[in-house]
Amino acid sequence: MALVHKWFVGVALFSLAGCSQFATQSESPVLPQGVTFVEQLKADPTADTPVIPYQKYRLANGLTVILHEDNSDPLVHVDVTYHVGSAREELGKSGFAHFFEHMMFQGSENVGDQEHFRLITEAGGTLNGTTNRDRTNYFETVPANQLEKILWLESDRMGFLLGAVSQRKFEIQRSTVKNERAQRYENRPYGLVYEQIGEALFPRTHPYSWQTIGYVEDLDRVDVNDLKAFFLRWYGPNNATLTIGGDIDAAQTLEWVNQYFGSIPRGPEVAKPSKQPVTLDQNRFMTLEDNIQQPMLLMAWPTSYNGAEDEASLDLLSRVIGGGKNSLLYQDLVKTGEVVDAGAFHDCAELACTFYVYAIGQSGDKGNLNTLRGKVTGILKGLEQRGVNTKELNEIKGTVEASAIFGLQSVSGKVSQLAAYETFYDDPSYLKTELGKLRAVTTDSMEQAYMRYLKGHPSVTLSVVPKGRPELQAAVPNYEPAPRIIPEHKKMSEAELQKQMRIAKDDFDRTVMPQPSSPVEAVMPSLYRFELANGIKVLGTEFRETPTVELQLVVPAGRRFEPAGKDGLARLTASMMEEASQKSTAEALSSRLDTLGSTIGFTAGQYGTVISVTSLTKNLPQTLAILEERLFHPAFNADDFARVKQQALEGIIYEHQQPSWLAAQATREVLYGGTTFSRPPEGTKASLEAITLGDVKAFYSRYYTPNGADIAVVGDIDQAQLTPQLGFLASWQGQPAPVYQTPALPERNSQTVWLVDKPGAPQTVVRLVRQGLPYDATGELYQTQLANFNLAGNFNSRINLNLREDKGFTYGAGGYQSGGKEVGLSVFYAQVRADASLASVKEFLAEMQRIATEGVTDKEMDFMRLAVGQKDALNYETPGKKAQLLGQILTYSLPDNFVETRNDIAASISKAEINELAAKWFNPDDYQIIVVGDAKTLQPQLETLGRPVKRLTPAL
Repeated sequence: MALVHKWFVGVALFSLAGCSQFATQSESPVLPQGVTFVEQLKADPTADTPVIPYQKYRLANGLTVILHEDNSDPLVHVDVTYHVGSAREELGKSGFAHFFEHMMFQGSENVGDQEHFRLITEAGGTLNGTTNRDRTNYFETVPANQLEKILWLESDRMGFLLGAVSQRKFEIQRSTVKNERAQRYENRPYGLVYEQIGEALFPRTHPYSWQTIGYVEDLDRVDVNDLKAFFLRWYGPNNATLTIGGDIDAAQTLEWVNQYFGSIPRGPEVAKPSKQPVTLDQNRFMTLEDNIQQPMLLMAWPTSYNGAEDEASLDLLSRVIGGGKNSLLYQDLVKTGEVVDAGAFHDCAELACTFYVYAIGQSGDKGNLNTLRGKVTGILKGLEQRGVNTKELNEIKGTVEASAIFGLQSVSGKVSQLAAYETFYDDPSYLKTELGKLRAVTTDSMEQAYMRYLKGHPSVTLSVVPKGRPELQAAVPNYEPAPRIIPEHKKMSEAELQKQMRIAKDDFDRTVMPQPSSPVEAVMPSLYRFELANGIKVLGTEFRETPTVELQLVVPAGRRFEPAGKDGLARLTASMMEEASQKSTAEALSSRLDTLGSTIGFTAGQYGTVISVTSLTKNLPQTLAILEERLFHPAFNADDFARVKQQALEGIIYEHQQPSWLAAQATREVLYGGTTFSRPPEGTKASLEAITLGDVKAFYSRYYTPNGADIAVVGDIDQAQLTPQLGFLASWQGQPAPVYQTPALPERNSQTVWLVDKPGAPQTVVRLVRQGLPYDATGELYQTQLANFNLAGNFNSRINLNLREDKGFTYGAGGYQSGGKEVGLSVFYAQVRADASLASVKEFLAEMQRIATEGVTDKEMDFMRLAVGQKDALNYETPGKKAQLLGQILTYSLPDNFVETRNDIAASISKAEINELAAKWFNPDDYQIIVVGDAKTLQPQLETLGRPVKRLTPAL
């Protein structure tokens, strides 16, 4: 339940640089007319650490182009980053940058409505866009033969968008953005904290004083011409960076880039924004009453800006204060059981940065934030006395170095880094500068940063307390943000808009969509198999692109073996395995792992507990030695158990506030009530309170066994090198593999509406659910997933286009069919505007009825075949994706060629077979309806459906 540690996003890049060479003009390829070579960074195979090689060019219209060749997989990643985020918005017009991100997916002059998503999905690719304070980016990963089509698509919306922007599209996306804000902010615990604290940290004229999502009243105030003017101001090629990485031919790629982007006229000139760090004149206290049970303290100090000399010192300082088990906040507050969670991070952006410290108190009166703030302040003051030691600094640098190397495993990760460095520093090779700053950090520089920005400096303290409990706040509020500055809105006329228009002139027919080049061949990774002496099965594949290893050991300690009334035992046991061993404290183990840059984690699932190991190849022996200690010699200390159990109890209080959790638990209870499959994975308050340390020891003794265990390995290591390193596991002896008896499942013979009350909720979660099929890789479950593809299985599916793009009811809607070893389910879902709840349920029922009775169209069949059949080029790029594939093969005893068989099915399944499956599985009468929202207003509406409406209170 911890907040995202934002500090790591920047710091994780520091250790990538190595020796490299910049090319001269003479080393560049022959260039198309209008393309200028800028520089080239070449890899140095003798360097100890990797770089990201690239070539940098510039078109005559100012577009910066960066190419990175990586031929290891038949795919390409394309990123277009515009140097515009919410910081470029005008007062009273917040949310424009994010709003425009939505509009960029609505079609352009030569690309029809919703075609951008459809064409890339059909090509077997993935796509998205993101907006933050300082930039907006659009990106796609596709099979390499689709590159020209992607460049055509991206250039069309850069140069030919406004002719396709209509008032209707504007209204639909305005509604979608409002739904997104409601879902991610208003209807989420603690969802408004950064909006509140931003208003207190920054003056109203500062662009960081509002959130990227913007204010609803600003979105309501403006019209489509305002949005077009925003595009014309900021979306010129001279304010953009096009970065392309993967299996490319540089010369051909430059020709395509020049053809499709070269004719787009420059936009207005864009200057680099001035840095705007802020200071406070006194401590500011604010209180937010929220629908929560656990009070939260959030303290914020203004610091420097992105790229400042002391940024790295602040980043690492945040880790010492609140970044892991050895941090001050964890040791003094979390481990003592005084708080549920605590941490610190340095949130750095282009104009200004902020140092955050947070703590989430226990529910009830123990969460007094006045007392908690005193303890946090005391911990920070204690840092002045103890200082920072070299051991801490080395641990942090070890973690950062490894994380940076792991970040190079995907083309998309490398392209994103190149794009960001160019956008903010005009230097794709800026990582070497960051590395220098990281290596220059000393204990003295960290202490100096503390003295410069935190010690004795005013901060903003936000108290988040349960509604009606202001007495829990840290201090009486003394600050009220000034009224928002909203200049008089001047409507943009058509005549004014036309004066700003830029018209591109091509010497080719842009209406003709490029066709893919020769098909790419996705190569299944070569697998090796062997068994350890005690029968543990090992399945592995080599990954030589980074010097890393990822290993997953699965033991049969799954939730389905929990005794009745002890729900949550598997998770609690897994948590205890990450505490002290009989030989070392938890802090000593964490220190050793951090220094190595390795991780070891225990995660309990339905069928087993996954023990995940990541390591640099050179550090694998030491990492496995720590695994051996943790796996075979857990201490199971009573004090650790009491703390972990209390954290679990507080954790479920947090989870149960989420509308998504309420819907998921209602689904489990409605479909599987009375069986182990209906239990919440984390347990209930009653079940956790009933678990003893003896239960944990007994669960470990019985189910942490090599019998029934298996191992998946992906990395820079072969079977001969790996086998001796697993010797400690080969000699492991334990209990027999457990056997599970599947219980009889309940039957639901008639459709019922199950209503879960969330008083005052601004949005409603709607789910239609039914029991489904157990997992099969190539049988009816897989074929039903193919049938669902056009109903609810992609962005352009019927349900999403209906509820999001046509009606504006939701931020997103979809559906899926999944199965485990014994049971499965079919789910259709959306989180919708509260006032659209009943209408949304009706639309779900109508869309399901339509496909069940009428089936799919020929066009939909073609779309499904292309999309499913071509995506394999993306499926095995990273070790994580490879490990997922290996895990499937091991868990379900699949043949090595099951993916090939699936592709054959997708290519050959008939329309009649798809329609038969749709009729069988998507009949709406076979589904139970689950609704989570304000029951007082919803029940009368839902009763008009003519089905029984029953109140349901999920097990807490």
